[in-house]
Parts: sequence; structure tokens; C-alpha cells
Amino acid sequence: MTSLFETAAPRPLAEALRPGKVEDVIGQTHLLAPDRPIGRMLASGRLSSMIFWGPPGTGKTTLARILASSSGMAFEQISAVMSGMPDLKKALAKAQAHRQQGHEKGMVLFVDEIHRWNKAQQDALLPFVEDGTVVLIGATTENPSFELNRALASRAQVMVLQRLEVEDLSTLLTRAEAHLGRELPLAPEARDELLRMADGDGRYLLVMVEALSDLAPEAPVTPEQLHTLVQRKAHAGDKGSDIHHALLSAFQKSIRGSDVQAALYWLARLLKSGEPPRAILRRLMVMATEEVGLADPRAIEQAAACAAAFERVGEPEGLPALAQCVGYLATAIKSNAIYKAFYAAMDLAEIHGSILPPKHLINAPTALMKAQGFKDGYQYDHDFPHAFSGQQFFPDTLSGPNRPELYRPNERGYERDIIKRLSWWDQRRQS
Repeated sequence: MTSLFETAAPRPLAEALRPGKVEDVIGQTHLLAPDRPIGRMLASGRLSSMIFWGPPGTGKTTLARILASSSGMAFEQISAVMSGMPDLKKALAKAQAHRQQGHEKGMVLFVDEIHRWNKAQQDALLPFVEDGTVVLIGATTENPSFELNRALASRAQVMVLQRLEVEDLSTLLTRAEAHLGRELPLAPEARDELLRMADGDGRYLLVMVEALSDLAPEAPVTPEQLHTLVQRKAHAGDKGSDIHHALLSAFQKSIRGSDVQAALYWLARLLKSGEPPRAILRRLMVMATEEVGLADPRAIEQAAACAAAFERVGEPEGLPALAQCVGYLATAIKSNAIYKAFYAAMDLAEIHGSILPPKHLINAPTALMKAQGFKDGYQYDHDFPHAFSGQQFFPDTLSGPNRPELYRPNERGYERDIIKRLSWWDQRRQS
């Protein structure tokens, strides 16, 4: 007789709806179709080690279970967040025992959040993956190129899982309602909003469905009411994560490419993901010199002014200052000539070491230095027409035919005028 204390807890909706066969998996057709990587593995009945890389709620655990089941292999799951080396050793010992017992099919070892393991833990897997004791399936939300050591990554194919599309989430919502035996009491607009709020995460959609499943309102729930009942999924973009770096990359490239519409969108995405406005402003000041440079010398002034305005006003009223700076930089004429010239000068300084400046450029504050000829022959440029003497400023080894041309302005914006000045000075310097 079952007591009250032995009553089984209800299964979460996400677990109850977990597919048991590949045909029921929603999305990921780029991997599961018969002519695609996992589809071909399933057809052959032979699994190789792989890493599932993708955002949360895209079916990484489900796929691992299905692959093991479809291939007739044992399945062992551990979490890199909760497990350490002792747990890994137990799982590997279990796989060895399974093999020694004569099972033709091996064991799938599924390691969730595998990027959380350190190098020693990852290295411990290598011999067991190499000799076929286990088929490793790792799951990660982070880029395996950065988070897995090279030896382990080279022994596993990387399968990139994609966030679920709205159509996929709609199919999942229909399945959930069929399981519950009723439709959610949502107005059509609220239903669409619920799918958007899931942000490509199937598991989070089912969490929200569960929260709404007991509703019995007098009228269908509106989008506004929906937001008071459940919370939108937090935007991805934690500092240090792949998506954080991807957002920053898209942001800078949009400004560089003079696409103000996209730049403003990525600005909004960064702010929604929790990027500190001051960090964005610092990056904008970098871009003012790196992307715009002397094609529009006011760019750095605008970036500094927007940063000062934000500091004076604060949030949220100061946030449009970021948008103004983004708008200015994205629509400014671009040149990275001075940026490139700086690093070319740094390389030149590294190559030529500690060459002294020419004697005529060095002041002679002591009698000894005057006797040695320091400052002799220096020409004060303001004493010449157009404030230009044409004297030599590079060291002797970098003068004449060896004179470097570090800064090469582009024929754009303010640099068109700079080209004319440089040309005028060069002609007189050579005469």
C-alpha cells in the first residue's frame, strides 16, 4: 500500500514531452535529415564521439538519449557542473565493466556542460574515447574551439544546434496543449507573444506553459496580461560568453560598415543582455579612432561628449547619448589609416631599437652638450615661409631613400585635405 509520503511527484512538462525517437524531435533538420551528419549515423547504426554546441533548450540532452537508444547502446549521463573526477572515474569504470561483460554495443557517456571541466578532467577522458570504451557526447553552450582542450576536440565532431524557430515552438506548444488536454486561454496576439518570449528555447516555453496551465480567466489573456503572469526569457549575452563576444563583434562591424540601422539594433541587444553602458561607451571611443580616424576628426570629440553626457545624466535618460554616438560613428566617413600608421610605427620602433634622434633635434642645456654639437643646425619652422623648414626629423638610418611612409591617408573626408598638405610638404622637403 502506497503511503502519502511515497506519492510520486508529477513529472515536469519538459520531461513528460521529451521525444523518444528522432522522428519526434523538433527542429535541427540540418543535422537529422537522412543525408545530414546525425541522420547518416543513425542509418548506419554506428555512433562516433561528438560535441553538441548550441543555446539552451534546443534538444542537446534529448538527442544524446535518442542516439544511444537508437543505436542499442547503454547510456550514462553526468553533469560537469555537479560532477568531479571521482564521478567521472565511476562512469568510466561502469563503461569498462559493460565492455568486459561482452556487450557488443558500447556505452554513450553524455557530459552536460562539458566546458565546465578543467584540462585534467578532459584529459582523463581521452584514452577511453580513443579505445572505444565510451562514445562521448558532450553538450555545451560555449564555443568548443575555446573551451575544450585541443586533444579532446580533435576526437569529436562538433554538431551545431540552432535555436528553435517560431514555427518549431508553435509545434511544441501544440504538443504541450494536447498533453494537458486543453488549449491555453490566450488571445491570438498573446499566443504569438508567448512564442516570442521563449526566445528560441523550447524548455523555457514549456516552463511558461506549465505556469499558465491552471489559468481559468473570464476572457482570453492579452499580451499585456501575459507579461504580468510570466517573465520573458533573459537575453543571452553574459560577459565572457560566446554570445557576448558575438554581439560586440556584430556591433563594431555594423558601425565599420556604415549600417546605422543594424548598429542601433546591436546596441539595443547589448543593452538588453546587460552590457554596462560605460563599457559600450569605451568601445565607441575606441571605434572613433580605429574605424573613423582622421577622415572625421570630430568623431572622437563626439564620442567623448556622449560619454560625458551619459555620466552627467545617468540612466535611463542618458542612454540616448549612446545612440547619438552610434549614429554619428556609423554615418561618418571612415578611415583606418592613422590606426594602421600607429601600429606600423610601433613595429618600426621595435625593429630599430634605441636609435638616438639627430643631434640638431636634441636640446643642449649644458656646456658639454653644446660642445658636442647638440642642437646645432636646428631650424625653427616658424621662421620660414608657411612655417615649414623641410629639415630632417627621422634618424639618419631612416632618412633619404629609407624614409618610411607610415601614414597613408585615404581619399575620403577630411583626409583628402591631409593628402594635399602632405604632398605639398613632401615636394618642398625633396627640393
